[in-house]
Amino acid sequence: ATQAKLAAQAKADAAAAEAKATADQKSFYEKSEKYAAEYAATEKEAIDNRRAAKAKGGFYVPAEPKVALVIRIRGIIGVSPKAKKVMQLFCLRQIH
Repeated sequence: ATQAKLAAQAKADAAAAEAKATADQKSFYEKSEKYAAEYAATEKEAIDNRRAAKAKGGFYVPAEPKVALVIRIRGIIGVSPKAKKVMQLFCLRQIH
């Protein structure tokens, strides 16, 4: 009786997992379609901007990602080795 109950439970779990995998795959596909459309629209907008600028005799410079790195340093004494390495990679170890 216990073996049959365990087998039935395992079969039910497998069916549930398969149904979840199918649903997940469908949602992943829908999300990928949405993202693909979004990327295509962005690309089309960039091309349209380039063409409009060229028609006017100007230039179109696409926007670049903006990155700001702010670090407050009070010397390197007492700083962990990993943090020292990061500071070295950012050329910040010269600060005393």
